[in-house]
Amino acid sequence: MIPRYSRPEMTAIWDPATKYRIWFEIEAHACDAMADLGVIPRENAAAIWKAKDVTFDVARIDEIEAVTKHDVIAFLTHLAEHIGSDQARFVHQGMTSSDVLDTTFNVQLVRASDILLADMDRVLAALKVRALEHKDTVRIGRSHGIHAEPTTMGLTFARFYAEMSRGRARLVNARAEIATGAISGAVGTFANIDPRVEEHVCAQLGLTPEPISTQVIPRDRHAMFFATLGVIASSMENIATEIRHMQRTEVLEAEEFFSPGQKGSSAMPHKRNPVLSENLTGLARLVRMAVTPALENVTLWHERDISHSSVERAIGPDTTITLDFALNRLAGLIEKLVIYPETMLANMNKFRGLVMSQRVLLALTQAGVSREDSYKLVQRNAMKVWEKGADFKTELLADPEVTAALTPAQIEEKFDIGHHTKHVDTIFARVFGEK
Repeated sequence: MIPRYSRPEMTAIWDPATKYRIWFEIEAHACDAMADLGVIPRENAAAIWKAKDVTFDVARIDEIEAVTKHDVIAFLTHLAEHIGSDQARFVHQGMTSSDVLDTTFNVQLVRASDILLADMDRVLAALKVRALEHKDTVRIGRSHGIHAEPTTMGLTFARFYAEMSRGRARLVNARAEIATGAISGAVGTFANIDPRVEEHVCAQLGLTPEPISTQVIPRDRHAMFFATLGVIASSMENIATEIRHMQRTEVLEAEEFFSPGQKGSSAMPHKRNPVLSENLTGLARLVRMAVTPALENVTLWHERDISHSSVERAIGPDTTITLDFALNRLAGLIEKLVIYPETMLANMNKFRGLVMSQRVLLALTQAGVSREDSYKLVQRNAMKVWEKGADFKTELLADPEVTAALTPAQIEEKFDIGHHTKHVDTIFARVFGEK
C-alpha cells in the first residue's frame, strides 16, 4: 500500500525482513522437533539457531532467487551461507514450500488481526463517548433522505456502535479461523515428516495445527477472513456516509473538525469539505476489492496450485494496511466531530410539526375513525404544509372532521417530542449493557 495510507506497525508485519524472520523460526522450530524425535542430530538443530540474531539480506535473497526462480530455495540457500552447508543439510527436512509460506501468511494475518482489533476498540470507545454525550440530543430521523420522525444523535452513534461491535466479534472469529499452521509435507500426507513436528511448530507460533491440509492450508479460511474485513469496511463507510450527509450545507447538523490553517479548496476559500469521510468511503472500496479474489482462491487444482499466491501477496498487505489506516482515521474523525444541536432542532421544525403525522393518524383510529379515513384526514392537512408552508397543528385544529374526533388538548399532546425519546434509555441498555 502507498505510504499515504499506511501506519508503521502494520506495514512492519509485511516487510520482507519480517517474513524471512518467520520463515527462519518455522524451520528452526521444525528442526528442534525433529531432533526431539531423533530424526536429525541435536547439534544440527542447535546450529540453526546461530542465525537467530541474523538480519537476513533481502537483496542477497533476491539475487539468489533471480537464478533459482524459487523464493523458498533462495532463502534456504542464504540461510546455509550463515550457518554452513553441513549444518544446514537437515533444514526443511520432509517439508514443502507451502508449509513455510502458508504458515507464515497465517502468522502475519493473526498479527494484523490483533492490530485491527485494537483499532476497532478505539473506534468503539469514540462512538460510545459520543453516544452518551448526545443521548438526548434530538434530531430528525430520515427515510429515503426525507424527514420521517424524531430520533436522537445519541441513537445514531449507538447504532453505529452496535454495528461495529458485531464487526469486531466477526474479526475475533476470523482471527481464530485463520490461526492455523501446516507442516505436513508434499500433498499433506506427513509421509516424510512426523505430525508431531507440525504440532510443535504451531505451538511455538501460537497457531493450531490444520486438521487436514493438502499441500496448502484450505483457502475457505482466508476467504472468510477477507470477507470479514470487507464487512467491517462497509460498516466504516456507513458511518462516513452519514457524516457526509450531515455536513451538507443544507443540513449542517455536524461537520468534521476543521483545523487552524486547513484549506478546503484551491479555488474557493470559503469551503469546508468532508474530506476525511469521503476518503474513508474510497478506502472502504479498496478493502472490499480483496473479497472476490479471496473467494475465488478457494478453488485450487487437486492438492495444490499457485493461482492463489499472487493474489495473496497483494491483498494480504494491501487490505490490512488500508483498513488499519482507515479505522484510525475514522476514530479520530468521530472523536473530533463537531455537532450542532441547534441546527438539528431547526431542521426538525422546518416543516412546522409535519413529522408528528403518525401520532395524529393513530389517535384518530383510536377515536373510532377508520384507518383509511384517518389517513386521508391527516394527509390532506400534511400536504398544505408541503405545498403552502402551513403549520401542521394549526391546520389540524381548523379541520372540523379532525376536531370532531379529537379535542384541541388531544391534538396538542400529539406534538410532544418526548414521546419519541421515551425509550432511549432502554435502547442504550441493550446496546451498552448498562443503565
